[in-house]
Amino acid sequence: MPDESTPLRVAHLDADAFYVSVELLRHPQLRGKPVVVSGSGPRAVVTTASYEARRFGVGSAMPAARARRLCPDAVFLAPDFPTYREASARLMGIVRAHVERVEVVGLDEAYLDLSDLYSPRTAMRRLLADIQATTRLTCSIGIGPNKLVAKVASDAEKPAGFVVLTREQACARFAEAPPALVPGIGPKTAARLAALGLKTLAAVGAAPERLLAERFGSNQGRELGRRARFEHDGVVGAARKVVSESRERTFDQDVSEFARLAEALEAMTRTLCDSLAKHARSGRTIAIKVRLDDWTTVTRARTIAEPTHDFETVSNIALGLLREYAPARPVRLLGVRVAGLSSPDPPSGAGRRPDPERAESAERTRVRQLALPL
Repeated sequence: MPDESTPLRVAHLDADAFYVSVELLRHPQLRGKPVVVSGSGPRAVVTTASYEARRFGVGSAMPAARARRLCPDAVFLAPDFPTYREASARLMGIVRAHVERVEVVGLDEAYLDLSDLYSPRTAMRRLLADIQATTRLTCSIGIGPNKLVAKVASDAEKPAGFVVLTREQACARFAEAPPALVPGIGPKTAARLAALGLKTLAAVGAAPERLLAERFGSNQGRELGRRARFEHDGVVGAARKVVSESRERTFDQDVSEFARLAEALEAMTRTLCDSLAKHARSGRTIAIKVRLDDWTTVTRARTIAEPTHDFETVSNIALGLLREYAPARPVRLLGVRVAGLSSPDPPSGAGRRPDPERAESAERTRVRQLALPL
């Protein structure tokens, strides 16, 4: 386990109001105004809001209709995810040029391993300056002994925050904060903690482990106490392997007609398969997701013999699954997913020169695997 006394081992970088910030690069006349990125339908939710809009209480995942009531003078913009992905790629490219080990956890945030940096504070200041000069985006950075401290620190003084905390300093600074401040403690868990009289992180961290175990089970109870004390063992790792990709749509009004559902499913499948083909990914499991007007949510899936991203194949299977399910009530949300994704192996020797050390390492691994006891 890494030495927790080392204060500068992990950084968490978070782009400030990322989607809005990207939009402001295209619409500089909107700077200083309340801006909300959101869909336009009656069931649309806020993707993100500028800090000017947040002062009115507008926040992410809030229904767009409520955001309009809270801030009627806000400028509402439709989200443009292809542009956001391009901006994210540029941002993360700069991050990787400064830090060797980076774990990207979203379009706008990443964990950085600082273990090998001689002067982490200076390195992170230099990174922020490079991002600002190259992309004109601002980011907040939190630095700490582990991912949990770094994550909470990056949120503490946004926008353009730069917060460095040891674990002990984090415990002191956020002692009176509600438990939900910490990732991994959601609203429902926080409500159950409050029912036990544990309404602050300090209270949860000091609670007897037996009390938490009795209410939440031994494993979750122990983990809740550790998180409240900002204890965390996770290391900065590579990005998670993509194992599935999906598209889904929430209808502005519930849909009962099968023809309309089939049309929407076909359109989503088209964009999904185009994306899979672009990234040379194929999958064997095709699934649909259906949410009815009473919020009943079901999934149906079928696994085929060979991986595919062929539109006709995926569309026919998805439509067949929908036809077999035959929703008995109007549909609120419909989605399609391809899972078990794989990428084709490059031809032998393609794209790189033979690497004797790589080959020798692979052979040693193969021998060790063969030598494992049965």
